[in-house]
Amino acid sequence: MKPNLGLLVLSTALVGAMTIFVAGCSKSSDTTGTPAPSTTVGTEIDDSVVTTRVKSALLADPDVKSFDFKVETRKGEVQLSGFVDNQVQIDRATAVTRSVAGVKNIDNKLSLKGEATTVGNKVDDGIITTKVKSALLSDANVKSFDIAVVTRKDEVQLSGFVDNQTQIDRAVEVARSVEGVRSVRNEMSIKK
Repeated sequence: MKPNLGLLVLSTALVGAMTIFVAGCSKSSDTTGTPAPSTTVGTEIDDSVVTTRVKSALLADPDVKSFDFKVETRKGEVQLSGFVDNQVQIDRATAVTRSVAGVKNIDNKLSLKGEATTVGNKVDDGIITTKVKSALLSDANVKSFDIAVVTRKDEVQLSGFVDNQTQIDRAVEVARSVEGVRSVRNEMSIKK
């Protein structure tokens, strides 16, 4: 039996809209009671479209497509994070992102990898990433759905947009407490 593509697309869009709605409803204030910087459902959808366009452009570019980037968008500001081999790759990713419609600004948080990674390192890094994500999810003071986690040779990179410095500090503290984490690189930004 062939899946109905139209129904699949409609279902995916509906789930995405519901996720944005629920996420938007849960962002009313931070742990200190201060209202979070607001965005509308329309802005959330626009940001999702920009994120998708950037990811597609990065995948379509032959010089960039094989790299693992995290892409986050907030009010048209695109944050790129992850690890790459050299500065040329960082520059190319920035140029590709800048060419995408709807991108107002780029917050480049890409980092250089350093020495080569082995299969064992990749497995260990995947386990550490999972442990850090779990720890962030279980901490009531961290809005971890807004934080991307990437691990490279036991170095954890946290990126994304959060409500305030308190959340940044707590996320870094939680990540550092996870067994196997050698260091934590904070690439998070406060929502504007």
